[in-house]
Amino acid sequence: MPGMDGQPVVISKQAEELINGVPTQVVCSAFTDHILVVVTQYGKFGTLVSVTPNMVTNDLGKPNLTTKVLLGSDEPLVHVCAKNLVSFVSQESKNRPVLLGIALKDKSPDCINTLKALIKSCQVW
Repeated sequence: MPGMDGQPVVISKQAEELINGVPTQVVCSAFTDHILVVVTQYGKFGTLVSVTPNMVTNDLGKPNLTTKVLLGSDEPLVHVCAKNLVSFVSQESKNRPVLLGIALKDKSPDCINTLKALIKSCQVW
């Protein structure tokens, strides 16, 4: 759907849910060459991570994903969370790179699984 100047309009969807008592927002936006996903429990962008598929596939035929912190704290857990949260987004969007803004108080597997479902509910790819 083109905008006034003929450029495609950015498609965005958002959702909010209480996860273990913490208000959590998810926003997903589709751009021409990447998907932006923001998950926050602080109302801010937090750490910005790029999740890029390598076109070299692993044994399962899925591309390996490279995570790189662009802004914020570069901690091992951030990379693990990023891959867990958005690997399916990249795969389902024909291996487009994903830019993830992540600001979580709760990084438990339980929270991550709930977040994945919330991201899925905001599918724009």
